[in-house]
Amino acid sequence: MKNTIAERIADFLKRFPPFDLVKKSDLLEIAKQVTITYLEKGKVIYEKDSPLHDQFYIIHKGAVVLIKGNYGSSEVIDKFDEGDVFGLRPLFALENYAITSVTDEESILYGIPIELFKPLAAKNKNIGNYLIESFASNTENPYTKKHHLEFFSEGATSIESNSNLFELQPIKYTKKIVTATPSTKIKTIAKIMDEHNIGSVIIEEDNLPIGMITDKDLRKKVVTGLHTINESAANIMSSPVLCYPKNITIAQAQISMMKHQIGYLCITEDGTPNSKIIGLVSDHDIVLLQGNSPSVLMKAIQRSNNTKDLKRIRENITLLLKGYIMQNIPLTHTSKIIFELNDATIKRIIERCLEKMKEEPPVKFAWMSLGSQGRKEQLLQTDQDNALIFENVSPDRLEATRAYFLKLAKRVNKRLNTVGFEFCNADMMAKNPRWCLSLDEWKAQFTEWTTNTGNDEILLSSIFFDFDISYGDASLTNALAEHTLKITKNNSLFMSKLGANALRSASPLGFFRQFLVESDGEYKDFFDIKKRGLMPLIDAGRLLTLNFQIKTITNTGERFEKLAELVPENKELFLACSYSFKAILKFRTKHGLINNDDGRFIKLETLTKEEKMKLKRCFKTIANVQEYIKMRFNLGHLI
Repeated sequence: MKNTIAERIADFLKRFPPFDLVKKSDLLEIAKQVTITYLEKGKVIYEKDSPLHDQFYIIHKGAVVLIKGNYGSSEVIDKFDEGDVFGLRPLFALENYAITSVTDEESILYGIPIELFKPLAAKNKNIGNYLIESFASNTENPYTKKHHLEFFSEGATSIESNSNLFELQPIKYTKKIVTATPSTKIKTIAKIMDEHNIGSVIIEEDNLPIGMITDKDLRKKVVTGLHTINESAANIMSSPVLCYPKNITIAQAQISMMKHQIGYLCITEDGTPNSKIIGLVSDHDIVLLQGNSPSVLMKAIQRSNNTKDLKRIRENITLLLKGYIMQNIPLTHTSKIIFELNDATIKRIIERCLEKMKEEPPVKFAWMSLGSQGRKEQLLQTDQDNALIFENVSPDRLEATRAYFLKLAKRVNKRLNTVGFEFCNADMMAKNPRWCLSLDEWKAQFTEWTTNTGNDEILLSSIFFDFDISYGDASLTNALAEHTLKITKNNSLFMSKLGANALRSASPLGFFRQFLVESDGEYKDFFDIKKRGLMPLIDAGRLLTLNFQIKTITNTGERFEKLAELVPENKELFLACSYSFKAILKFRTKHGLINNDDGRFIKLETLTKEEKMKLKRCFKTIANVQEYIKMRFNLGHLI
């Protein structure tokens, strides 16, 4: 009969180091001897100078803090989460505990008998290495330290200034090169290229480059039937390989490729084929270096004369975004640059559509971007949300004027879709007559939503109140912004309903800080980071800026930063909200780029432990700001 409890414990343990290094049979033996302890928040597990336990611990649920000194000290030196091991080093050193461990929330701990684990560590080299690293790092948990500050950092990474001497800089080459030998079968080469998603393989002998096979070689020499896939690499490789030293400039690399009509250069220790291979440069790398400069992209947008060019430029904007995310550029910089490029793209499309209209606009108008673009937070290519506002006209001219702008909007929406801003499924676009209105019509619409407020009106307010002008006459959008503040000032009933809406998404974490995932549908068991992570902060930011009558700031991070200035007694909370929003948005963007989607639904299994910990810290801020909203708007009965 199976010991299912032990098997479940073993399944849990094998997900975390060092237990992932233990053989299955040994792990099951450990699991049978594990003690399970439930502790409420604030309970001491062991205290400084206390006698050693006969076990160390791994956190199954909850969190534990390590405190310098005895219980009651406020100096927290580390915090552990699910899967973290603690209390192990003293058992090996046979010294009393030097710190105190206390549960930071309700927790379930697995106690691992040291008598059972120590022999395994002694005979398993990998476990021994893990422990050496752990003890040397003085953290008891090298996994956490290894990834510390790598992911959500908003640190002071600087963006290199654009320089006229750009092309004279040493080129950045790829160090992770893939090689094969001359006897490797061509079909194996093709599989290697496919698996690594690369366009070339260096053929080497004794780590010296003797040839190269590119996807072009496969097309010209194999697909055409000149050679078979079972022949050796030597039969189709290009040889000799053009080699350069690592300090080759961008200009030299570019000229050399053009001169020899090749797409790759091999980087070796002394720049000749007679020394060790250390890297590879492709023409694609150079294009990315040159073509992804924001200023170059901006000029290209402004000079573009067709939608096809704008589509290509927008693809380069995505590459620029990917580079910024991978280089850990602070999101504040990244979002501003990407917003400006997106906004310039929208402007250019409107300009070109106006050129194609047979008549000049009958009155002044403004194109309003809504949603994430309206909040200057659109990083990935998501759908378009927009509306159009035009100057008031006499009743007899109203429909003719609207017809002109609907025709314009239809063209703009179509071209935005072509360059990558997909159509909105809910038709929240300016080509919809409902969202192509005069200034007075918009004012009346907003007034209606804030006086006869149901669920639909709250939803529409949440979308349309976050608007930003992308093109046209700013006096129109300013007038609408003024009107929005006027109709929401002292409108306690509407603000309460908006507050209740901001609380509709409860904490993303369940009991024992488990991520709440979708329970059914296409994304069953996925985590919806937009609904559970971003929207609560976006809704809270909108509500509070209306409440404090803050005009023209629509970006969620900037809204909370402004609130921190205006309400110094809650500065810490609002700055935490700003930070958490940027961190979660960066997280969504990174996963969207990796998976080539909008990053909204995430498989929890793909998250690293460090990512989960970072997210959980951000989610705690959501709970705090929701508590603040509950108190400020007297919504205690809703939570």
